[in-house]
Amino acid sequence: MTNTHKFNLLAVAIGAILLTGCGDAETTLIEKDPIEVPEDDHDDDHDHDDDAYTIESLGRLAVLSAESNVATVFDLDDGDQLDSFTLIHTSNTLTSSADYRFAVIASRAQDYVGFIDGGMWREDHTAHLHDYEQSPVMSDFEVTGSRPTHILSHGGQLAVFFDGDADAGTPASVKVATDTQISSEADPLPTLDYTINMHGVAEPRGEYLLATVRRDDAENTSVAKVLPDQVGVYHLHDDVYEQEQVLDVLCPDLHGAAQNEDYVVFGCTDGVLVAHEHDGEYEAEKIANIEILDGLRIGTLYGHEESETLIGVASGHGGGEAILLNVNPEQGTMQALSWQPESPANPVSYAFSHEGDTFLILDSQGFLNVLEAHEEDGNPHWELRDSIDISEQDVSTMPEGMSFSMTVAQNGDFVYVADPIAQHILQIDLETLTITGDIELDFAPDNISWLGIAESDHDH
Repeated sequence: MTNTHKFNLLAVAIGAILLTGCGDAETTLIEKDPIEVPEDDHDDDHDHDDDAYTIESLGRLAVLSAESNVATVFDLDDGDQLDSFTLIHTSNTLTSSADYRFAVIASRAQDYVGFIDGGMWREDHTAHLHDYEQSPVMSDFEVTGSRPTHILSHGGQLAVFFDGDADAGTPASVKVATDTQISSEADPLPTLDYTINMHGVAEPRGEYLLATVRRDDAENTSVAKVLPDQVGVYHLHDDVYEQEQVLDVLCPDLHGAAQNEDYVVFGCTDGVLVAHEHDGEYEAEKIANIEILDGLRIGTLYGHEESETLIGVASGHGGGEAILLNVNPEQGTMQALSWQPESPANPVSYAFSHEGDTFLILDSQGFLNVLEAHEEDGNPHWELRDSIDISEQDVSTMPEGMSFSMTVAQNGDFVYVADPIAQHILQIDLETLTITGDIELDFAPDNISWLGIAESDHDH
């Protein structure tokens, strides 16, 4: 018997009214059998309904505890706890795989990247979509390397950048995996091996990988020599990425990267490096920092396939006030964003909505701030649409080392916000900006990640 955490789907008339969930009820763990249609039953002589083998579901939620090395998976349709998993290590990060089937558990200090199969995935059988639903399970598959740090996804590919270790003489490396490769425990994975360690980042683009280059100390323009200062273009050949070119624009103290449909952008001390493909080769330009940055560096970037512009974040050392910028690679410009409604607050989490038309900023005062993209004189820019207070508690009581966190559904207009003070997770409808659900927890959440079957072009 386990304590289940009921997910109350509520109609909220005006404002955000938070109701308490039924956390004390007891029930047996729900086990779901696979939903499959045998291939032999597919009759090519009959018309197929594209939705014949699809599952209607809000998805699932992986939740990392801030109090123990435990990850828990919840069913978002009813809020039930499906299973919990004791992790190998005590210090972990959480994200999702490229197609959202797996929760990705990484421990940098322990050189570990592991996976929890959330149990929901889709296969495209050309004539129809085929969805599967099973119980979550801990995968035996691990991706190994030294100091896994930056983990990024794009276009169905997950790129793990391993920084390496100078003291141990271990060079950096990159490994790239699709959800199919993770589920089949593919060996070897597509890999890029360096000859030197670095705190780098890699962005996958089909057969290509745009990844950082650290020159030797005599040439490196970075103040911190462990940081790279150039970008290389690598092409996949027989599971190995081989360097095809090095972009000729320098990027001192390179940190952070993101991409949209046409551009890949990297953060530098003096601006952002913008790379794009032209006639089979990549070209690069630099967008110089604007005056408001005053010596700060854009060290974090967010992009979306459907968004023409990217969001850059520059913050001072020691948690200084963050400056957000709208980076337009097509126009070669950047401009500061105004996102705070009233009281001073620091951002603690960022995300694009699943369709890329809104950008979300969760701040330290417990407000979810929603920015919308608008056209002005032919140029896209972002404006604060509204904010919603997601915390009824005194934010000064936030446990030390914890913060609010959020994750965005990839199959609808919902965002999920975890509150370590109240020990619950709220479901917020982005269309109405109202709280429509509540999962009560018996632990403080450290981080959360949405898992499930993402909306795709085939769905439209």
